[in-house]
Amino acid sequence: MVDVKGKWALITGAARGIGYLSAKFMAEQGCNLILHSRSLSHTEKVLSEVKALGVEAYAVEADLNDLDAVKRMLEEIDALNVPVDIVLNNAGLQVAYRVEYFKTPVEDYLTSFNVNTIAPAMICYHFMPKMIERGFGRILNTTSGIRLEPEQAGYSASKAALDKITIDLGKTVEGTDVMINLTDPGWCRTDLGGPQAPNAPESAIPGIVAGVFADDKRSGRFLGAQMFAGLSLEEAVKKAETVDSPY
Repeated sequence: MVDVKGKWALITGAARGIGYLSAKFMAEQGCNLILHSRSLSHTEKVLSEVKALGVEAYAVEADLNDLDAVKRMLEEIDALNVPVDIVLNNAGLQVAYRVEYFKTPVEDYLTSFNVNTIAPAMICYHFMPKMIERGFGRILNTTSGIRLEPEQAGYSASKAALDKITIDLGKTVEGTDVMINLTDPGWCRTDLGGPQAPNAPESAIPGIVAGVFADDKRSGRFLGAQMFAGLSLEEAVKKAETVDSPY
């Protein structure tokens, strides 16, 4: 199992929900953090809490719907001069639930793809070559299990596109110590999931980050967090390493 103590992780959408819980968990394992949100004011609480756990941490901001802002954020991270060993592309946006789905506006797709597909792809393309050069890296891209719901077409299509990008990138590093996989918290009671969701956000821990700690050099897999609900980190990692890659 990978020891993340002293390593650096970028977590997008770290101010609340699953991103917040992931940040706290990673800090408890000794991992240093770069915490992203749309505004620095949003990460003040989690930044303070993870530093209190004894790790180094920085906050960065970017509206992921603004691709120029994403570029500036990546430049700012580079200027920190720390090796980003781990990326948790957690941030996501569901723009609307369209009961009259035949009237779904084009903007639903444009916004969904910017936030849920293009921004995380930019982050992958930025950090993966550096991970390959150093010989180590872990990327987890957060997908969604939503299907057969045209009411959420923009969101679902953008996540399906992210799945494809992740699987294709995974083939390029399969068998190496740079691993890129998919994860999904399941339907949780977060701001995105809503109060009617069946799962508490805490049920996604440790499964949502199990792929970070896996050490089997396999990529392109779906490691849904609810597969590991109730397990210890060690148990979750052991189970994650039994999941086959698509290659």
